[in-house]
Amino acid sequence: MFEGVEEVWMDGEFVDFEDATTHVLSHALHYGTGVFEGVRCYDTAKGSAVFRWDEHLDRFYQSAKPYDMEIPFDRDELTEATLELIRREGLDSCYIRPLAFRGHGPLGVDPRGAPVSVTVAVWPWGAYLGEEALEEGVDVAVSSWRKHASSQIPTNSKTTGAYVNSVLASLEADSNGYVEAIVLNKEGNVAEGPGENLFLVRDGELYTTGLSESILDGITRQSVIEIAEDLGYEVHDTVSISRGELYTADELFFTGTAAEVTPIRSVDDNVIGEGTKGPVTDEIQTKFFEVIEDAPEAYADWFTPV
Repeated sequence: MFEGVEEVWMDGEFVDFEDATTHVLSHALHYGTGVFEGVRCYDTAKGSAVFRWDEHLDRFYQSAKPYDMEIPFDRDELTEATLELIRREGLDSCYIRPLAFRGHGPLGVDPRGAPVSVTVAVWPWGAYLGEEALEEGVDVAVSSWRKHASSQIPTNSKTTGAYVNSVLASLEADSNGYVEAIVLNKEGNVAEGPGENLFLVRDGELYTTGLSESILDGITRQSVIEIAEDLGYEVHDTVSISRGELYTADELFFTGTAAEVTPIRSVDDNVIGEGTKGPVTDEIQTKFFEVIEDAPEAYADWFTPV
């Protein structure tokens, strides 16, 4: 994955990839006290551009707030560092990983004595669930692991430690022969995938779990809602979805920075629709990639040129 990556931006400096290290007694390594983002830079018809950088940056700073973590670099500094890193790496398209974490300091549970470090790394990355998944869809299973509630860990923050929940769900799915998992919330309703939001299509209308269902408010989720509405679809984005509704859906698909728009062809070995990418999913996915490739004027504010 990281072959050819030469540098990482770390605490205000560009450092060699091999030197981008932290101490084994860093607070985040022991207690998961870090926040991160996943962002894509695309090679568009108008040149390389970062997709919805401002929205990702908003969430990055917001994610840090519940943990009393002040990110010691402002938006302009992080933006310029990221764009310069992409240029230095010579990448037309890439995945971008900003990370803020508590470093080497006192190892009590209270993190405030540990300094905050910030890094940005970029690397080439294709389709998260496989190139064929974008066309053929993926087979998924409902995980036995439940998504943590927002009353336990803030679900509107991309917290590093909280992703052990996603790790468990993904490991279970893979060990049972599935490409990905669907995680239910503590009430037993559908939450999301380990790293994706979920959309359900029924009778030509779209449904996606609301923020009160312990989900992350995904940037790609927001983008797909807007694209679908622009295409004339009715989108219900504050609903609860039961496990049983998954099996009877006309279509299902994942959205996410990594997954982009990926069809789901089966859940727990129950075939969804015709077991192929459905027509609504296909239209939305096609429009999504048209926006990505052409960066049209109507969506110009979604792109930050490199």
